Amino acid sequence: MTISFDLDDTLISGTKRFPTQQQNLFQRVLGIEKIRQGTVPLMKRLKAEGHQVFIYTTSFHSASYIRWMFLTYGIWLDGIINQRRHDRTLAAEANNFSKYPPAFGIDLHVDDSKGVEMEGQRFGFLTLVVSEEEKQWQERVIMHVNQNAALLSQDL
Repeated sequence: MTISFDLDDTLISGTKRFPTQQQNLFQRVLGIEKIRQGTVPLMKRLKAEGHQVFIYTTSFHSASYIRWMFLTYGIWLDGIINQRRHDRTLAAEANNFSKYPPAFGIDLHVDDSKGVEMEGQRFGFLTLVVSEEEKQWQERVIMHVNQNAALLSQDL
């Protein structure tokens, strides 16, 4: 299964606040952004279970910056979709939705936005919304992945 995660306010604190991973000296010196607590073990578990992990963000962070940032946390991302790639891939349809994971082979998208969840319902893609208050958000992601992986394998 391919799972994507939004960055801003889902994995990186912006307007929403949540506990973050402890950073090492290297990350602090380089000004690497802090990521949500639980992200590293969650992504490592997903990858160990054979899933692909993507970042799908509407930010204009470069793919190389995003890749570097996650590498400093010990995570190799299988794919990165930023606003530029989204616009380029979806061309004329890019304005119809803020995110469209099926265009990139993504089975489940994790986000903080109810609007993205509504787009998923409207355009037929799986989403999971996590809130800033959720302390055990990663367990809910695992549960959702396991439920939907079973459903996807039945469809094959």
